[in-house]
Order: sequence, then C-alpha cells, then structure tokens
Amino acid sequence: MHTRRTILGGLAGAAGAAALGPALRAQPGRPAPTPITRPIPSTGEAVSAVGLGTWITFNVGNDPVLRDECAAVVAAFFAAGGRMIDSSPMYGSSQPTIGYALARLGRPAALFSAEKVWTSAGRDGPPQIARSLGLWGVPRFDLVQVHNLLSWEAHLDTLAAMKAAGRVRYVGITTSEGRRRREFESVMASRPLDFVQITYNPLDREVESRILPLARERGIAVIVNRPFREGELTRRLAHHPLPGWAAEIGAASWAQLVLKFIVSHPAVTCAIPATTRVDHVRENLAAAADPLPDETMRRRIADHIGRL
Repeated sequence: MHTRRTILGGLAGAAGAAALGPALRAQPGRPAPTPITRPIPSTGEAVSAVGLGTWITFNVGNDPVLRDECAAVVAAFFAAGGRMIDSSPMYGSSQPTIGYALARLGRPAALFSAEKVWTSAGRDGPPQIARSLGLWGVPRFDLVQVHNLLSWEAHLDTLAAMKAAGRVRYVGITTSEGRRRREFESVMASRPLDFVQITYNPLDREVESRILPLARERGIAVIVNRPFREGELTRRLAHHPLPGWAAEIGAASWAQLVLKFIVSHPAVTCAIPATTRVDHVRENLAAAADPLPDETMRRRIADHIGRL
C-alpha cells in the first residue's frame, strides 16, 4: 500500500494539511472539465457519472500519513466535480477515514454518501447504520444498500421504514463479481429499489444480458463497482499501447477508455473506481466527459480489450 502512494509520501501533520490546498485546485492552465452527470431514475437528482470507491484503498487504520493522503484524494475528488463516495462496514477503517477527510474539508455540500448495511441479523442493521453515521460524521446517508444481499429481506424492510421516516433518501442492494445473479434479479423485480450496485467493465459483461435491461425497465439507478478489477485490469493493459482511436473519444489512458466504456452504457448511473492517488482521481473524473463512445465504439473497445 505504501509503495502505491509514493506520489504523496511524506504527508503528515502540518505537511498533510498543506497538501490539501493544491488538491483542491485544478492543475495550472488545465481547468478540470465538469463531469457528465446522470439522473437517479426515481427522483431525477443528478450525480456525477464517476464517483469514488473506498474498498482496500481507504483501509489505512490510524496511520496519519495515509489518512492525510486519503484526505487529499477526497479533496481532489470534490474539486474535480465528484459527488458519490461509497463505503461499507466491511471495509475495515475506510469509514473513519472518510469521516476524517470530510471533517478536514468542512463537510462538502456536494457529497452524496453511499453506505451499506452488512450484518447477518436483521435486528443488528439499525445500530450498525447508526455507527456508520457516526464514523462518517453525517446526519443521514443519501443511500444505504444491502451489501451482497446479506439478510436482504430484513434489511430492505428496515431501509424502507427509514426512507419513509426521512432517515435515508435512497435504498438499494449490491453484488460483486457476478455473485448470486439470479437472486439479485429476483429482488430487483419484486422490491422497490432506487439503486443496485454491480460489477461491470469491458471484460465482465454478463450484466448486459439481464440486469442492466431490468434496471432500465424498473427505473433503478446502477452503480458499477470493480471497474478496473481492483487494478488488475489496468495493470495488464499497461503492457500494451493505448490504441490511437482512443483519442476519438478523448481517452488519454487505459483507465479513461475503460471508464468511458462503462459510463456510456445507458443504464449506468455512476462508476466508483477506488484510488490512492490524487492524479488518478483527477484522471478518473476527467473520463466522465464528452465525447462518450457510441454503440459501435463500445463494441470496438470491448473486442480490443478482450483480445489483449
């Protein structure tokens, strides 16, 4: 983890605080474009098409250097026009790391907080959500999702009651790496959901056949996790030259090409790549900009990456 963060190594104490200033500004002479937004189908509220995941990357414990690095990533994320930050009680110390970053930044009004409930006992859901609120330091979550369908019946009942009482704005369910797809589809078809979260990228495309069309049919927003397969995909692609035709859609890197493929799908609302680096979060947000690939270009991207 330390070796991945050398660009920001040495941030601690006062040095870390000083680093947050540059992170809030666009690079000199290169103002950051405003990211494309997507409407949440159930309300029409707009969120930026690229958000910020925190699995692994924000699980840094109490290390002051790494916490300040995460705060710089969050600062750069909001400065580039980001909104959605996603986490879970499963993600180790990611929740308090987010809380630390938000406190350092004065709790940006743009935040769209996406959290999860992850416990096998339905009665333990409300106290877990309350603990998560305390760790983030927010009065309520915008979105709470049932993590990997764990005890989904009980938790969705809880979340529906919380939504009716105004204690959460949106509810949803999640899965990753194609787990429990049939059950996932069944819940989508039978329960009132605002969001689903799934894995999708040019190599993991199984959701194109049923889940993404069902989300459009049911008016459910889609969050995409593991867009880079936790970095494995971009590391493998780095051994190959970026095709010249990527410039036709404004993609200057493999990461941008992959993200443009994802967010150009008409059912996708937001992709949530995780990162430890300020330059990468800026690069990711910049991918959510026109031009986006049309269907012909999307097939070209998927075919090319599939061959590599």
